[in-house]
Amino acid sequence: MKKTIITAAFSVLALVAQAQNRPGFKDKKTIILLGKTEQSQDSVPSSTKTIIRIGASAEQDSLQLKGKTVIQIGKAVIIRSRNSDTAVTLGSANPAVAKPKRSVTIGFDFTRFDLGFSRYLDQGSFTLSPANVNLDFMPAKTSNVGFDFFQFKYKPSDKFRFYIGAGLDWNHIRLNNNVTFQKNQATLTATQDVISFTKNRFSSRYLRIPIGFDFTKTIQNEHKLHVVIGPELGFLLNGKVKQESKERGKEKFKDDYNFNPFRYGAFVRVGYKGMGIYTKYYFNDVFAKGQGPAELKNISFGLSWGF
Repeated sequence: MKKTIITAAFSVLALVAQAQNRPGFKDKKTIILLGKTEQSQDSVPSSTKTIIRIGASAEQDSLQLKGKTVIQIGKAVIIRSRNSDTAVTLGSANPAVAKPKRSVTIGFDFTRFDLGFSRYLDQGSFTLSPANVNLDFMPAKTSNVGFDFFQFKYKPSDKFRFYIGAGLDWNHIRLNNNVTFQKNQATLTATQDVISFTKNRFSSRYLRIPIGFDFTKTIQNEHKLHVVIGPELGFLLNGKVKQESKERGKEKFKDDYNFNPFRYGAFVRVGYKGMGIYTKYYFNDVFAKGQGPAELKNISFGLSWGF
């Protein structure tokens, strides 16, 4: 497009040079008007077929310019045929519309609130092996909750943005069995209790660092469809056991419980009008190497708000 406009401009300059050596418009098939003046338009002879105007507005046609081919060069190159009202525009059709500006934002922002389910994958299977029976859980009550509270965001266009966030992420495993995981152990250790727990929850809390590549598409009325992919890093803050029973009431215990101090994975988010779905998968084991079950991975999925 730029080459077309530059070529047209050089052609016009050549015609201007020729026109300066030829006095008057009389009997000319092609003439050049510099700017818009009443004198220049009134002096256009009826025999003229093509007019090249420089610096005038397309809305400034007079009756004497009707029925002629007009090439208008301003902020855009506009070609009007003498036999049609159709105009061909080269360049910006609406110079008042500004191009989207690049933007960078950084600061605290509550966003990407996740609420979903969490699952353990035991050597690629959703069914736990007999060796991991102490981790047997209730699927409907095992959850993942998280949100971001800080982000750096770079938006180069309306169709793409990149961000690095910081937030918190919890995995709450609702245990089926009456077991208690012990604190300060070299390896993950559970003891069988003789009482029946009405609630037995085994949790981990991580500082999460998502790195998102957000591709957007406007669907209607400025509402955007978001497809976000990227890696996520996690740093263990603590583990927790929360139990409720008639015999002991409510009890809470905190420890690292041999959870992996660092985890890494990937996520996918798809959203529209600020709400969507997400899934996350972590590539390394749930527990630290040599301190818990091997080949035990974590996956979570659910609903997400804040795109």
